[in-house]
Amino acid sequence: MANILDKIIASKQLEVDEAKQKVSIEQLKRQAAMQATPISMRQSILSHKGGIIAEFKRRSPSKDWIKRDARVEDIIPAYEVAGAAGLSILTDNQYFGGNINDVKQARSLTSLPILRKEFVIDAYQLYEARAAGADACLLIAAAIGNERCKELAAVAHDIGLEVLLEVHAVEEIEAFSDNVDIIGVNNRNLKYFKTDPQQSVELYNHLPQGVLAISESGLLDPLVANKLQSIGYKGFLVGEAFMRTEQPGAALSHYIQCLD
Repeated sequence: MANILDKIIASKQLEVDEAKQKVSIEQLKRQAAMQATPISMRQSILSHKGGIIAEFKRRSPSKDWIKRDARVEDIIPAYEVAGAAGLSILTDNQYFGGNINDVKQARSLTSLPILRKEFVIDAYQLYEARAAGADACLLIAAAIGNERCKELAAVAHDIGLEVLLEVHAVEEIEAFSDNVDIIGVNNRNLKYFKTDPQQSVELYNHLPQGVLAISESGLLDPLVANKLQSIGYKGFLVGEAFMRTEQPGAALSHYIQCLD
């Protein structure tokens, strides 16, 4: 029986195949070349208190709609004012209610680095991200395997995207390469979408020495983030804790104030 991640990847393959029929990779390369110099997510994390990558997402497979009517123009500028180090924008439509146009719109509204949060399975999506104005991409070891992560990380770096490698098990750390800028430990098991921040605690000492490490998912309480800071995490990817509130920017500001 297929788990959630398997279903997402299967639908993503169909989605990418359809996109290639509409816009060629040559067109995307031309659009990508016209974008401004990428902004470093890595440097922004290191220079902002808490290193928070604030996420814009409307729904998730496990929680259904979080904020169905969320608008980029309302939330992205508020995140920047509140002190976000960077932005994560989910572009999967079927399971998360987003699309690549959210990245394009956000790029015109902020000077913060933008991570295209997507289930990347093909280099085409990397060119798509850069053409939309993204500065960083997500590669998920559990979704595409260690070797494929290394291959796509090389492509990403070649076109100017920083790479956030997402892992949630010791064996996935082998996906790390010199083309990875940030490692994110996902506290959510992507197969069943169960979340436990203890995952970040257990994996930290297994991460490559000197790597910039962030923790992702399930960080609803800033006290949990404080604990993870104390063991060495430099940043956090947080979405639901903000998106479920009436004012995500204000929620982010309060979260940062609670961090050491």
